[in-house]
Amino acid sequence: MQNPWIKDFPILSADENGTRLVYLDSAATTQHPTQVLDAVTRYYTHDNANPHRGVYDLAMRATDAHEGARHRVAQFFHAEDDEIVFTQNTTESLNLVAYSYGLHFLHAGDEIVISVAEHHSDLVPWQRVAEATGAALVYLYPGPDGRLTTDELDRKITAKTKLVAIGMVSNVLGLRAPVEEIVARAHAVGAVVVLDCAQSAPHMPVDVKALDVDFAACSAHKLYAPMGMGALYARRELLDKMPPFLSGGDMIGAVHEHSATWAEGPRKFEAGTRNVGGEVGFAAALDYIDHIGWQTMMDHEHALLERMLKGMADMPWLTVYGDPTAAKRFGVVSFNVQDVHPHDVATILDAGGVAIRAGHHCAQPLMDFLGIGSCCRASVAIYNTPEDIDALLNNLENVRKVMGL
Repeated sequence: MQNPWIKDFPILSADENGTRLVYLDSAATTQHPTQVLDAVTRYYTHDNANPHRGVYDLAMRATDAHEGARHRVAQFFHAEDDEIVFTQNTTESLNLVAYSYGLHFLHAGDEIVISVAEHHSDLVPWQRVAEATGAALVYLYPGPDGRLTTDELDRKITAKTKLVAIGMVSNVLGLRAPVEEIVARAHAVGAVVVLDCAQSAPHMPVDVKALDVDFAACSAHKLYAPMGMGALYARRELLDKMPPFLSGGDMIGAVHEHSATWAEGPRKFEAGTRNVGGEVGFAAALDYIDHIGWQTMMDHEHALLERMLKGMADMPWLTVYGDPTAAKRFGVVSFNVQDVHPHDVATILDAGGVAIRAGHHCAQPLMDFLGIGSCCRASVAIYNTPEDIDALLNNLENVRKVMGL
């Protein structure tokens, strides 16, 4: 079946060991369309300078590019421009919240509620905040289908809860968390909600106002944009009272020998020279997605997941983790082949020109909960085709044959 978007991705037309690469590791990082690559090149060719640092025309164009990208990301989140902080990635965004909010506004006796399925970036910072403040970590555990239940939310979100950190979509299970239910319960007891959108933002619109979350973080490199670029949405009243995360140039109001004041809004958290080329690429990637259309993208990816899961259902020697259907699943399918180490599975698939990820996926507590050490993960994006899924399934049959299953 012809995919009209493959032509936009130069790396996927390249020859990999005599065949076209079947890239099924987009949950780790997506490939870049020409439209994004061209936007970054245009910036460095025509507008590159240090934003906020000069009154000459080139510097003002760089400032316009920087702030224009902020406006574009704010549009994506349905937020205001001064509620968007540029960071390096989701990890830095979540650490910013942990250290600028968590360390200063959480105390002994408070509870931080997180899911056992969280990526380490949304887990380890809260471990450190709990250790430093005396707050307690409380874990949410999914049911057999990988989904959080209403009973679990009712038991764990209590009057002691001051912060809930949750991934909107699990990077292992691919399942969407009941964000609306979590937010309602958290706000009812006066807690704030931190939403990790690293795996949801590439696959669906994220309206922070409709969701009513207090913080939301995402990475550009999972959204068809360059690495080293991310964004944090923070509710304005919270951002205003939080102290800076990093100190240095461009985040100050004034500096004296023994004191300093901070810039207003998001600039308070953007110390040092910014990655404007990455920001421009981020904005261009969002434009690219909008041009395709979110519903078109979601329908395309959902059909790919259905095809993959249907094929895997006919493989009794293969275990899929989480809900085995494609309903409300986004982006990823994690699985193991009976008695075969995930690295061996990935190596055999690679020999057949199929790239997947194998390991613990920065989700070791979830691996422990599932009773496994690691697993394979195949993830889809707009450039994947039904033929890609068939190549994966055919090569999994090769794994069975090679390993004598």
